[in-house]
Amino acid sequence: MALRVLLIDDDVRLFDLLSSYLEQNGFHVTGAPDGPRGLAALETGIFDVVLLDVMMPGMDGIEVCRRIRQKNTIPVLMLTARGDETDRVVGLEIGADDYIAKPFSPRELLARIKAVLRRARPEVAGERIVAGDIVIDVPGRVVTRAGELVELTGLEFDLLCALARRPGRVVARDAMLSEAGRGDVIVGERTVDVHISHLRQKLGDDPRSPRLIKTVRGVGYVLAKEKS
Repeated sequence: MALRVLLIDDDVRLFDLLSSYLEQNGFHVTGAPDGPRGLAALETGIFDVVLLDVMMPGMDGIEVCRRIRQKNTIPVLMLTARGDETDRVVGLEIGADDYIAKPFSPRELLARIKAVLRRARPEVAGERIVAGDIVIDVPGRVVTRAGELVELTGLEFDLLCALARRPGRVVARDAMLSEAGRGDVIVGERTVDVHISHLRQKLGDDPRSPRLIKTVRGVGYVLAKEKS
């Protein structure tokens, strides 16, 4: 069965180019020329990944991504202007899984899509991480704490896995991004810090005095090891 791509972009020529290339490589592509119609398609259709242009008239890609994340954890790959770091930072902070800067080759985009899908559907069968009362089902991308389901974005999930695999050990910010598959994303330390803040809130950790995910100033973060 072909993997289903939703491309939200007002560039008709880009849609024709990408849909032709991706369909030759086993994908089915549905197009939406603006944000509202993209959101409507996501409500009524079933897709495996969203390709989302940042610069669109009316509702821009940042707002579309924000609305997607209110209801859906589908992988989102944002298409940004070359060198526009602000779009990349904001997109990742609100829950995008990756970005690619225009102009790009269809071959590079295909590689990015496959990487995002691998992270969303890891092939490490049965991997289960337990850190205290946090249980992470890696293949299912499900997190519970004390038996309660915790809803996370793709990047939040990957950062938590990077910490949970090393309880009690400091993990540098760049190492966390690298393990999450974002080692090439040059957006500074703020991206990790913002997502860690969101993680703390969702896991019930007091951001003013965290006991679960602790900051090691100037280095990174550590997931507190359960005391025996």
